[in-house]
Amino acid sequence: MNDQRWLSQNFFFFFFTWGVYLQYWSGWLSEAKGLSVSQVSLIMGFGLVARAISTMFVFPFASKYLSAKKLTQFLVISALIATIVYIPFNHFIALFIITMIFSLFYPSLLPAIESSASTLVQQGKVHYGKSRSYGSISFVISVFILSIIVGYLGEDAILWCMITYLVIMLVLQALPAPEVLKLKPTVEDRSQKFSMSSLWKIKGFPVVMILAILLQGSLASYYNYSYIYLQKYLEVNTFYIGIILNVAVIFEILFFLKVDHLFSKWKTSSLFLLAAAGSTLRWIMIFAFPNVWVFILSQTLHALAFAMAHYAFVQYITRNLPKQQLSNAQGLYSALAMSLSAAVLTLFGGYLYEITPGLAFLGMIVVTVPAIIIILVTRKHYGY
Repeated sequence: MNDQRWLSQNFFFFFFTWGVYLQYWSGWLSEAKGLSVSQVSLIMGFGLVARAISTMFVFPFASKYLSAKKLTQFLVISALIATIVYIPFNHFIALFIITMIFSLFYPSLLPAIESSASTLVQQGKVHYGKSRSYGSISFVISVFILSIIVGYLGEDAILWCMITYLVIMLVLQALPAPEVLKLKPTVEDRSQKFSMSSLWKIKGFPVVMILAILLQGSLASYYNYSYIYLQKYLEVNTFYIGIILNVAVIFEILFFLKVDHLFSKWKTSSLFLLAAAGSTLRWIMIFAFPNVWVFILSQTLHALAFAMAHYAFVQYITRNLPKQQLSNAQGLYSALAMSLSAAVLTLFGGYLYEITPGLAFLGMIVVTVPAIIIILVTRKHYGY
């Protein structure tokens, strides 16, 4: 199979499951399993911690012993088994334990696929943005399809959709994969010079990781409070909220489709600077002009606030890290930038939302403005 097509298919089917997990999993636990909001919050909160531990330690460790293909297969099988185990249980303790196990395996599929993508980009065989756009497209399709299914069949269908999509992913893993992803790590690959701690000694990597943590964390209020902000504060009809939120994903898709052609020659620091500036502008707009049309306009900046920052990190590790370090870098990125920073800033944003809803968004410039300063101060010295 063509390498570009293989990567595109893997992104596509993974993000089909990701749409179920991000948008519907909490609702499924509440409506289908009968848990209270506080119980769901506790389960999902600890699940986020388990996800961070897994992507920071378990995934990088396993990648030292298994080929990229074998590791992905293992994670899909484990996630599928954990999902099936949910079926007979409705008690809080049982669901808590199952979710912790599920969170150790399923979320690690994202850094696993991203690491495979970086490896293929290093080999000069694929365009990252083109394949990643399929993930964004499938996310939109997944959420749309599931909303229809749930409308007809109820919340119980959420679990069965996740099981079905994971089975499809497992079948996909049986197809021929690029040869470089079948290579088993050697003893040298497991040596100290390729350890996670050695990443921090690479010139520029600590700064790039800090920027990723700040910029991806700044999306916390958007991800957690946009829906209730539109519904309760701006009084938008529920039917239109989904459409408004999908505007961001549409611009994310357009960005990934064109990024390899427009920004492949840009320096990483310039990409981060544009992302930080766009993110800062986005949060100021929402706070300063609390109306639905400005919110929709601000959605176009998701292409910078999320997609540009994500592409900048991927570009940096692809250009500057050896193949053996890609899994370590993706594990750290997933744990610190995509999980823990979001968890901390979600609490901060919730405190600000109680004061006034718009302040939850403006408060995110507490990390985007420092990101701009860090870039301007360090870009020349570290040459990233």
